[in-house]
Amino acid sequence: MKIALYSVLIIFIAALAYVRLSPMVADRWNIDPFEVEPPKEGGVLQRFMSSLGAVATLEAYRAVALATPRTVVLAGSPSEARMSFVTRSALWGFPDVTTIGVRETIEGTEVAIFARLRFGKSDIGVNGKRVMAWRAMVENAQ
Repeated sequence: MKIALYSVLIIFIAALAYVRLSPMVADRWNIDPFEVEPPKEGGVLQRFMSSLGAVATLEAYRAVALATPRTVVLAGSPSEARMSFVTRSALWGFPDVTTIGVRETIEGTEVAIFARLRFGKSDIGVNGKRVMAWRAMVENAQ
């Protein structure tokens, strides 16, 4: 009985460590959000226009993202017109990646936000809520 209990505990700790410590390879996750397919369950893709310039828009999203708990920059910069952020869940540390890209068009600055999970199949709507919250904060700050 003790062996089974210890085995389950070791497997649980190993799975938790894998989720928290697996490297996030920037080249795999910092992809162009203008060129992605519609996401599967647990992912969100939104495209819209911004009244700010490209660099100012990405700087605004960077500030909002970094003010979000447990969020860090994975790759990119405003000058590169694309940034990816990793936000981890509080309890288990599951990573979600949000990539924001901007480009200038004739109509103005186009923004694409692509949020997705790394592990599992469902995020219980967390990515969509985060994208909507970030958009609201940036739009309210203008």
